[in-house]
Amino acid sequence: MSLGLDSGSTLHFLDNSEGRNPEWFDSEEQLVQALKQTFFVSGFLLREEVVVFLVVQSLLGCAFEYHRSSGVDPMHLQYFRFSGRVIALALMHRVQVGIVFDRAFFLQLAGMDISLEDIQVADPGLYHSCKQILNMDADFVDSDGLGLTFVREIEELGSRRVVELCSGGKNISVNSKNREKYVNQLIRHRFVISTSEQAQQFAEGFADILCNPKLQKFFFQSLELEDLDWMLHGSESAICVDDWKAHTEYNGYKETDPQIVWFWKIIGKMSEEQKKILLFFWTSVQYLPVEGFGGLASRLYIYKSSEPCFRLPSSHTCFYRLSFPPYPSMEIMEDRLRIITQEHVGCSFGTW
Repeated sequence: MSLGLDSGSTLHFLDNSEGRNPEWFDSEEQLVQALKQTFFVSGFLLREEVVVFLVVQSLLGCAFEYHRSSGVDPMHLQYFRFSGRVIALALMHRVQVGIVFDRAFFLQLAGMDISLEDIQVADPGLYHSCKQILNMDADFVDSDGLGLTFVREIEELGSRRVVELCSGGKNISVNSKNREKYVNQLIRHRFVISTSEQAQQFAEGFADILCNPKLQKFFFQSLELEDLDWMLHGSESAICVDDWKAHTEYNGYKETDPQIVWFWKIIGKMSEEQKKILLFFWTSVQYLPVEGFGGLASRLYIYKSSEPCFRLPSSHTCFYRLSFPPYPSMEIMEDRLRIITQEHVGCSFGTW
C-alpha cells in the first residue's frame, strides 16, 4: 500500500518482498505512529506556508476547512489528496490527531446540502450578513435598498473578482421573494462550487485508503459529525494514572521494584500539563482516545536501561517504549522526570 505525494518523497507500507527491516516497524500501526509524528505533530497540514487548510474554532478546539487561496501552490491538489489519505489512516488505526472537521467541510464530503446554520463557525461574517438579509424588512429589500445582485465578490491575495451565482446573475436584483434563493446560492458557491476540486481530491485520497470510492459519501452520511470528531480528536478528560498504569508493561523491571513504585507516585503528583507532556515524550500521543489508554493501538512499555544514573529517560515513540536506568532514589528520578516534562524538552521534536 502506498501513501505518498505523486512527486517528491513517497511513504510506503513495506512488505517482505521490498526487503523490510523488521527492526523498523513491526506493524502498520507503528508506521502510522511514525506518520503522525511526521505530519500531524509537526502541524504540516495546518502550516500557513502550505496553504491547504484554514483553522477555525469549534467546541473541541481546532477545526479545519479548505484554504480559499490554496491554488497559489501548484501542488495544492496533491496535498489535498495526500491529506485525505492521512486522515483515513488516522481513522483506520484509531490515531487521535487533535483536530475535527468543520461542519460545512463534513457535509460537503457527505454530498449533503449545506444550510445557513451549518456555516456559522466556518464563516461567521458571511453567516451574520446572510441572517441580516433574510431578516430585513421586505419593503426595504424590494426598494433595492441592499443594492445586491446574484453575484459573489471574491478577494484573493489582494485582487478582487466577481462571479455570477447563476446565469445572468449580475442582472438579477435581490428582493424579498428571491433573497432566500440568493443566500442558498451564495453558500453553495462559497462552500461547494469554489472548493469542488479540493474536496474531490481529498475524498479520493480518503477513499484510496478506507473504502471503495463509490461508498465514500455513504461513509460520511452514516456518521454523525460529533462521532467523527471524537474519533479524530480524542478525549478531553483528565489523564487517569490508574488507567495508564494498568496498560503499562515492564522489561527489566518488576511492578514491585522501587523505581517503578516511585515512577507512578511521581506521575500521580504531576500537573495535568506535565502528564500530557510525559505521555507525548513517551508515545507521541497528544490526545488519548475516548476509551482512554485501552483505546491505543498498543500497550505501553517501560524498559530498564543500562545507562548511567545521571542520564535522562529516553523513548522510542513508535513502540510506546520509555527507558530509564535504575535511579538510586525517588528524588533523583523526580528531578530527571521534571526535566523531560518541561515543554521545550519533552515536546522538542514536534509541535505541542
